[in-house]
Amino acid sequence: MPWRIAMYLKDYFFNIHYCNGRKLKDSSGPRRRITRTLQHHELILATGGSGCITIDGRKYQIQPGMLFYIAPGILHTFELSGNDLPYVMTVHFSYAYITHTDGCLDISNEAPILTIPSGQQLKDYYQVEELFKKLVDTWHAKGLGYEFITKTLLQQLLIAIWQNVRKQDQMDATSLKIEKTIAYMQQNLSRKMTLHELANRVQWSPTYLSRTFKGITGYAVIEYFNKMKMDQAKEFMLEGDKKIKEVAQAVGYTDEFYFSRMFRKIEGMSPSEFYSKYVHGE
Repeated sequence: MPWRIAMYLKDYFFNIHYCNGRKLKDSSGPRRRITRTLQHHELILATGGSGCITIDGRKYQIQPGMLFYIAPGILHTFELSGNDLPYVMTVHFSYAYITHTDGCLDISNEAPILTIPSGQQLKDYYQVEELFKKLVDTWHAKGLGYEFITKTLLQQLLIAIWQNVRKQDQMDATSLKIEKTIAYMQQNLSRKMTLHELANRVQWSPTYLSRTFKGITGYAVIEYFNKMKMDQAKEFMLEGDKKIKEVAQAVGYTDEFYFSRMFRKIEGMSPSEFYSKYVHGE
């Protein structure tokens, strides 16, 4: 989700209406619904409790680390129940957009839309939470120059959110490529395979695939592939209708003795010993 706020943020002029850090109150019975439409923007970070929020017809469960953005004119509803009320930090704001034309500044309310994700589960969001809390505390303290300071903090907060989402997107994309690599291995257990072949499939260098794969799985790429082969070999042997040579060929080894050495190295016993212990029960 490439929202380009960091690129254009210098051209936004923010006006903060108010900030809050509080539990959503539930004083009118066992279940309360709060439905509203705002004429300005609202950014919400949940840091505790539970409940539901429906934004423009889409319902989300409120959980710690959930980020919600509500644009002007969007109908939204909070649903609160039980004693575990949500704790949220909010900032309500509007903005104008400053353009530079022929050395002149032009301030326009027709600014590019802030495409901030709504209903996004932030991970490792301590930096976002810390900046949000500083923003709320500074607003309520009303110290000298607080209006300028809070506008700066809002910009920093938006950048921190953008960095968090971008990092998570990169991590998700990396994990997906590792999953695809493992799935391809699984589909080709009867073949020989090289690190270069696997790296080419995900358009990474062999070095980067090797380092990333081990960081996620704890195994080197070919080591993991060989382990998958041995797991498949054990399944074949447990079926009891294949000789060791046939099992070796089924998982891509033309040399039965090399297969036996690899099996012992990974499983701690020879294929014959595995047959005796688990197939024949000797």
